[in-house]
Amino acid sequence: MPKSEAVSKVFLFLQGPPSIFARTVADELELLGCRALRVNLCPGDWLAWHDRRATAYRGSLRKWPEWLEQFLIDNKVTDLVYYADRVPYHSAAAEVGRKLGVTCTTYEFGYLRPDWITLERNGMSAHSLFPQDPAHIRAAASGLPDIDRRSLYPFSFEAEAVCEVTYNMSNVVFSPFFPKYVRDKLYHPLIDYLSNIPRLALSRRRNRNAAHLIDDLIGVGCPYFVFPLQLQSDYQLRYNSQFDHIADAAEEVIRSFAKSAPVAARLVFKVHPLDNGMEPWRRILRTIAKRYGVKKRVYLIDGGNLDHLLRHAAGALTINSTTGLHSLRVGCPTKVLGIALYDIEGLTCQKSLDAFWRDGSEPDQELLGDLERLLAETIQVKGCFYTDKGRRAGAYAMARRLSEDQVNLADVLCETAPRIPKARGLGIATTFEEQLRSRGQTERWTHVWRG
Repeated sequence: MPKSEAVSKVFLFLQGPPSIFARTVADELELLGCRALRVNLCPGDWLAWHDRRATAYRGSLRKWPEWLEQFLIDNKVTDLVYYADRVPYHSAAAEVGRKLGVTCTTYEFGYLRPDWITLERNGMSAHSLFPQDPAHIRAAASGLPDIDRRSLYPFSFEAEAVCEVTYNMSNVVFSPFFPKYVRDKLYHPLIDYLSNIPRLALSRRRNRNAAHLIDDLIGVGCPYFVFPLQLQSDYQLRYNSQFDHIADAAEEVIRSFAKSAPVAARLVFKVHPLDNGMEPWRRILRTIAKRYGVKKRVYLIDGGNLDHLLRHAAGALTINSTTGLHSLRVGCPTKVLGIALYDIEGLTCQKSLDAFWRDGSEPDQELLGDLERLLAETIQVKGCFYTDKGRRAGAYAMARRLSEDQVNLADVLCETAPRIPKARGLGIATTFEEQLRSRGQTERWTHVWRG
């Protein structure tokens, strides 16, 4: 890119992952001749990045769009970059950016984990521009190289946990410095982290017991379906699905299972490995299963190897988790209940939930390979957030794509957002105003289920 063209680009970074990753990307962009700015919304943001490029916003969430619009105009911002596109501050920013003609780019953990970062123009999930037409995907992927599946940048649970705890607890301890910041956490951080201690202490025993249960389940020989639970606190679940609580999805699935699944079939819910134990899943599922007369056919497994469970399953269900890609890779028929990028004819079951139990189709592995190669080429970069080597690799790759307008490769991924109508039909909040109206609903449901 000619330097004069690069200088004209001004990038504004909003919240990033709980690490210095966003700042590292900005440093790389400035080496390429671009200008980088930052808005800090909370103490955790400030800890990660507080140099001359950073500005603090201490106003209310309601007034954030108006303030941001003026900031973008005053600083001649050409590009907005943020992590987690549907958290309220970023949802509002995307709408302001589109209004002003500012390019909006979001990033997250990669679809091709563990060694990748998703980098996508416009948005993810319901707002994704990634094509849904199988023929389009096959044609666009033709001739693309094989994916580098080597694990180059592994990081430990401890490394991620330290970053998460530092970021979220600083937002509690130093909240007076940003008094109007709306902390987007379902649970109070202190309670969340304390709840994890007994689960971590008992993790070996849970995994050992779960492994025995999985072996017994496979050994019996009855068909079974797997529903890997997501984290109730996951923003992708709370802002990119139609369910106020995972219990709502579980009830929909159990009701359909009781009515339409083969009598010999079993339904297995698997607790997320990072679940903090605050949601009483055993009691929730037992209550729902009893209501529909299938208490003896519904199981809960807490721990164990998910891939091993999926390889022998008759089918898998998910709301919108990337575990759906894992089930597709092992050839397991998969049903998506919400909105997911990979929910494509030929890969996932497009029939009704009632029909899925008896007529779930196996994924086309050739189409899956095309999908993953196209993902790697267009909206994935190799790297990670939590190690120096992985952070630098990911930041360099991101900066190159951002500065050269190579995010999504517009000539390849040229669809408009076809998932928005489906999302609206499901009742998913797709605008900032809709999110403001729906805030608190999940919390109310959580309190109901906890009794």
